[in-house]
Amino acid sequence: MLRYKTLAAAALVAMIAAGVARAEGTDPVIAKVGDQEIRQSELDLAVTSLDPQLQRMPDEQKRAAALSAVIDVKLLLKDAEKEGLQNDETFKQRIAFLTERELHNAYFKKHVIDAVTPEEVKARYDKEIAAIPPQEEVKARHILVKTEDEAKAVIKELDAGKNFAELAKAKSTDPNKDEGGDLGYFTKGRMVPEFETAAFALEKGAYTKTPVKTQFGFHVILVEDKRPQAPPTLEQVEPQVRQLVMRDRYLELLNSAKESTAVEISDPALKKAYDEAGKPQKSK
Repeated sequence: MLRYKTLAAAALVAMIAAGVARAEGTDPVIAKVGDQEIRQSELDLAVTSLDPQLQRMPDEQKRAAALSAVIDVKLLLKDAEKEGLQNDETFKQRIAFLTERELHNAYFKKHVIDAVTPEEVKARYDKEIAAIPPQEEVKARHILVKTEDEAKAVIKELDAGKNFAELAKAKSTDPNKDEGGDLGYFTKGRMVPEFETAAFALEKGAYTKTPVKTQFGFHVILVEDKRPQAPPTLEQVEPQVRQLVMRDRYLELLNSAKESTAVEISDPALKKAYDEAGKPQKSK
């Protein structure tokens, strides 16, 4: 995985997908500034160009901010043209750069975004799931008390046949006491170490025979179930998996282009930074 290019590919996916949202269908006129029309497609592009802070606003506020920006542009456009600013060399350089970038984006859309098939996404999902080490998860309840003697007294009552959930409701100091101390399912790394070690050491249906001390107090733990953790479904992670497929396809295109086109960087420090950014990282 390449650090900068991976991020760039992910950003392009979001940006281009938004920019071509109205490539098909109607493109109504939503406002006029004099004789200049503002169409929905132009507003959509303006929304994608908003400052990142503005992107966090509700949709209608974002649209209003984008429309305001487009109107501001239209209001001063003719005056700028009258002054001949379109003939300025710096302006021409910027237009040339923007043209190249948009051509790159159009190519990216055609050969990356539009080219990814459901079969590729499914195959990548299967590969990623197969590479995940299987994890066990347990379903547990607990009773939390302040002292070791209190915990030992709870264990004696359990040994005598008392119901764990009822004891939790009556004696636990944990906020989940009303649920009978139910913690649901959890994997390793979710609980404090002492609690986790004790819980995963228990067999299904067993409870701790000695109090478990943690920073919160003394626990009595019951394990109700153990099972392998189910992986996320394709539907749950499809957008993320599609991003991975598009990223790899984009990097393949770049690497293929570099094989036939030399890239020369005259500034030694900049070349070093560029080469460093392109080094592969350890990944699956």
